[in-house]
Amino acid sequence: CVVVYKVDRLSRSLLDFARLIDLFDEHKVSFVSVTQQFNTTTSMGRLTLNILLSFAQFEREIIGERIRDKKLATAQQGKYTGGGPILGLDVVERRYVVNPDEAELVRRIFNLFETLQSCRKVAIALNAEGILTKRVTSKNGHARGGKRWTQKGVHGLLTNPRYTGQTTHKGKVYPGEHDAILSVEQFERVQALLAANKVYTHNHQVRRFALLRRMIRCGHCGGRIMPNWTKSRGREYNYYTCTRKVTEGYGECPLPVLPAGEIETVVVDQLRALLRHPDVIARTYREVSGDAPPEPDAATVARLADLRRRREQTEKSIRAVLNVVDRDEGFMASELKRLNAELTSLTKSIADLEAQAKGDQPVELDRVGQALRAVDPVWDVLFPQEQQRIIRLLIETITISTSGIDIRFRTNGIEQIVQELLPIEDRTHA
Repeated sequence: CVVVYKVDRLSRSLLDFARLIDLFDEHKVSFVSVTQQFNTTTSMGRLTLNILLSFAQFEREIIGERIRDKKLATAQQGKYTGGGPILGLDVVERRYVVNPDEAELVRRIFNLFETLQSCRKVAIALNAEGILTKRVTSKNGHARGGKRWTQKGVHGLLTNPRYTGQTTHKGKVYPGEHDAILSVEQFERVQALLAANKVYTHNHQVRRFALLRRMIRCGHCGGRIMPNWTKSRGREYNYYTCTRKVTEGYGECPLPVLPAGEIETVVVDQLRALLRHPDVIARTYREVSGDAPPEPDAATVARLADLRRRREQTEKSIRAVLNVVDRDEGFMASELKRLNAELTSLTKSIADLEAQAKGDQPVELDRVGQALRAVDPVWDVLFPQEQQRIIRLLIETITISTSGIDIRFRTNGIEQIVQELLPIEDRTHA
């Protein structure tokens, strides 16, 4: 039984509540509202419930509209619309107040960007001086910020129009009631530089295929290792590098730039060796052959139940014949022979039907080995996207540090590969 104070305490969505009621009915769970009287077992009771829910949903939508209108009106008046303090602006009595010391740092960051014209270079310069992001402690004591600058953090600061004395709401900018830290002219110059950088990046940083994209982690800083490329003297070089080196400076992580070809070769060689290992083949065989069989249909279940019931009755009849006091040896022999034959027939029928219900026959060990070994000779002729799919299916993470490489394989990836390859083996053996 589910008990609520009012219906709208459970849900104010008519669709969600209808689904809940269907779920309750399916599991024979009753629903009770302490302060509202209705009976969901009658059509009138369900109508009453739907009316109550319709009004609850209407009330929720009205409240949402009022809140949105209030926020829009607040933004249009230039007032504080919510959110935490930012570098250069503190929140005092629900309004932004300029923090003089931090405001000077904000101006310096904007001036630095106009000189360097790179968010990454600005972040590197700030980190080199030991300058951290703004540290804020919430009312519940939770602290955030106080960290090193990143390329993304600098970009977020440079694109915030609040520094020009304006406020924002749903992407629109309105004149604010707080003082400006920057001039609108400087802010617009910075936005033009950012837009130019974005166009340059889009034209020159073509997204290229990388076999291990989004799979490698740095063993030193925990950052993601991303693919990149460059050209020198007419030759193209592909490599992987830690994102922290890119966003915070090349001196922030001891992991060197990794040649893409060498790293990918090491991973693929480890993968091929794994698929040929006898222990892996044996474990995969146990997993594949031990898969749960598909659920039999209703007719098969009913037939099995009838056969088992008849077998149980036959066993009882055999015991009854054996327990007869006044025994007729001739009758007993013939009756036991008939009952044993019937029991044997029923047992065989049950075994055949159970085997049929299980579906596929058990997979042979050598066929599992053939399926795994089939990947190796065709690897080099697979499309790169198919190679990447197999790697992601078999490998969970790759961690690289100056001391070596650690590959963590998925527990069920090999079994999935075998399940895909076994139908091919079946057609080959047919």
